[in-house]
Amino acid sequence: MPHLAEILSSARTIAVVGLSGKRYRPSYGVAEYLQRAGYRIIPVNPHESEVLGEKSYPDLDSVPEPVDIVDIFRRSEFVPEIVEAAIRHGAKVIWMQESVVHEAAARRAEAAGMTVIMDRCILKDHRRLLRAS
Repeated sequence: MPHLAEILSSARTIAVVGLSGKRYRPSYGVAEYLQRAGYRIIPVNPHESEVLGEKSYPDLDSVPEPVDIVDIFRRSEFVPEIVEAAIRHGAKVIWMQESVVHEAAARRAEAAGMTVIMDRCILKDHRRLLRAS
């Protein structure tokens, strides 16, 4: 297991793929927490124009700046195409939220030099490891 505290401490920009503008959705709560914790959040969702005061992009290939972590809130079957886009984008970490698992895509990301965290909640790990509120 990678050193989660080190990953979370060194990251500055997180692209949240599948971020919804609906406050009741888990992606919104997690992204809002991360934003309050000081991360730059980049929403990636073709159905949103803006979330949490940030411009939303239809896909990772459209994001015009580097990202440290690609946090995935999509069903597992969509993970391979997101991983390929993250590789093209030069992201350092793929973070698949709870219940998001794709072993082949994880191996592909690792082979490309990325760190992969799978089936874990970034908010829960951040709270536990960095004690942010």
